[in-house]
Amino acid sequence: MSQEVLHIEEDKQVCLLTLNRPESMNAINMELLHALQEQVHSLRLRKDVRALILTGAGEKAFCAGADLKERSGMTQEQVKEYIHNIRNLSSAIEDLNKPVIAAVNGVALGGGTELALASDIRFAAENATMGLTETSLAIIPGGGGTQRLPRVVGRSRAKEMIFTGRRIDAAEAERIGLVTEVCSQEGLLSRCRETAEAIAENGPVAVEQAKFAINRGMETDIATGLSIESAAYWVTIPTEDRLEGLRAFKEKRKPQYTGQ
Repeated sequence: MSQEVLHIEEDKQVCLLTLNRPESMNAINMELLHALQEQVHSLRLRKDVRALILTGAGEKAFCAGADLKERSGMTQEQVKEYIHNIRNLSSAIEDLNKPVIAAVNGVALGGGTELALASDIRFAAENATMGLTETSLAIIPGGGGTQRLPRVVGRSRAKEMIFTGRRIDAAEAERIGLVTEVCSQEGLLSRCRETAEAIAENGPVAVEQAKFAINRGMETDIATGLSIESAAYWVTIPTEDRLEGLRAFKEKRKPQYTGQ
């Protein structure tokens, strides 16, 4: 994996992945796409990392989407391969067995907004701009945008945004629920780290099962969703962490969870 296009930093059981192509507004070329895929796959297997933050290098862009300069030189088959891979990347982020926080630190268009949509929690800087602008290029969102955006902001609003290719600012993104909170540019990463570290202090098996129950339950009727919740709950019962939580509560101390 190239360290040039994807910067990796780990601290307090939190991994920060920074898309590192600021000269191209952190647009996703094939090299960056493969680097992200490799890292997300690796994190799935690691118990020492309990939360992930995604952001972009610099102060202008989170991710401007696909690298259109690279795309212009692709054959139709190569374009299909790229779309297949970026769709799989978004699904891998959504299904990762630990929470993913998007720190949207500037422009997030097309695939950039799709990366944010695949994340569990989205914080945006005041200068952030978001949108699925693909129809202006005579294509449609291909990384899951047509499916995830309506589930977040509603069908009608998602159609209006996608059909027009309209860009929205951070304030509107917060108002419609596309992002959880708007922060100052200088305070964005700190806010994301604060949230990630709070998550990392909790039982990792419980957090994983909570994410699973929410993601799977939201795609079905409530009766089936409640069954999914019950099954996820049962996974936590035989864990050492559950007993540690009870001991820590009784002893009035902070629990030390191991993921066991």
